[in-house]
Amino acid sequence: MLASAIERPTYKRGKVPPETRPLLQRIHWVHVTLLLSTPLLALYGAMTTDLQTKTLVLMVVVYLISGLGITAGYHRLWSHVSYEASYPLQVFLALAGSAAVQGSIFWWSRDHRVHHRYTDTTRDPYNALEGFWHSHMGWMLVKKDRRRLGYADTSDLKSNPLVRWQHKYYPLLVLTLGVAIPTAIAGLGWGDWRGGFFYATVLRMVVLHHATFCINSLAHTIGRQTYDDAQTARDSWITALVTMGEGYHNFHHQFPNDYRNAIRFYQYDPTKWFIRAMSTLGLAYDLKTFPSNEIEKGFIAMRMKELRQREARVNYGVPAEKLPLMTESEFLGKVRDSKKQWMVIEGYVYDVASFIHDHPGGKGLIKSGVGKDMTEAFNGGVYQHHNAARNLMNTSLRIARLAPRVN
Repeated sequence: MLASAIERPTYKRGKVPPETRPLLQRIHWVHVTLLLSTPLLALYGAMTTDLQTKTLVLMVVVYLISGLGITAGYHRLWSHVSYEASYPLQVFLALAGSAAVQGSIFWWSRDHRVHHRYTDTTRDPYNALEGFWHSHMGWMLVKKDRRRLGYADTSDLKSNPLVRWQHKYYPLLVLTLGVAIPTAIAGLGWGDWRGGFFYATVLRMVVLHHATFCINSLAHTIGRQTYDDAQTARDSWITALVTMGEGYHNFHHQFPNDYRNAIRFYQYDPTKWFIRAMSTLGLAYDLKTFPSNEIEKGFIAMRMKELRQREARVNYGVPAEKLPLMTESEFLGKVRDSKKQWMVIEGYVYDVASFIHDHPGGKGLIKSGVGKDMTEAFNGGVYQHHNAARNLMNTSLRIARLAPRVN
């Protein structure tokens, strides 16, 4: 039964965990055969078989349907329960996901829930910190000791009759929906049996495999950490294009039960549009969204953090409290005896010698203020200076604090 097959594994006394076995015994031969042979088969087909327009259209249609089975079905419906689907829609998504050839609903959703619970740790099945190759597909090529991976509650999946049925008959569904039907449509429809097999079946399967794998690899590698940087998940429009909208992954990891991946009108998320369309037709309901106020908090917090990091790299000059004190007589003496080009503004002494020739108001005007307190003129008496002037002066021209007069 499904329930017994997916409980936390235990090993009998004397049985060696997968990680300690010889390499050949550690290899997951089913996954290796599927994932390494299909690209070669697709390449052979592309080199030996002409691609007909009708077959290309069929390949795209089957790709989109099976892709939605993964993104709208396996991922957003069963892994995260981000919306509720009517039974007809559930059946459609279960069958479409089977055609994608990425494992059963249960197998896929279980590991994905573990990934979210233990992201970027050794308990994460496709831990991005182990490298791009590992998170992309390497994790599937070798057997792992599931006792060392994380655990996630899957009781809802175990008790779901449709999930149990799909898991039980998954191999038959793959052969029927993923192989036989696409091939037969092209073969019986317009006599293109080879094209139906090599393009609508094998090449479509390979491209969809790696598009899905990019959710675990590319989405944790490129893009912006829009809402939090505690994990590797990132938002990228490039990944969104590749993965049918799953590329706004930083948002998804922060708000995993939101049925959307993209929340801006200009962001690409066809899976969200599909779910919303199904809702309009009455086939989907209870579409979950995270409170917009909390989303905005995360966005602002990250922008503030980025600004503080940028601020730390900016030179603001010597802090005011660390400037040396200078008396008025010392100031005047240096100007008179040493010919220093100094002036006072708001209690600080500025050496304007290096700026005289660059002064927008002309050399004469700035020279006329040497040896004087030019606070009033600086603040509107002659010209109301902008913050840019203040920042420049405080960074490179400010040299001392003027000590208060002693009565």
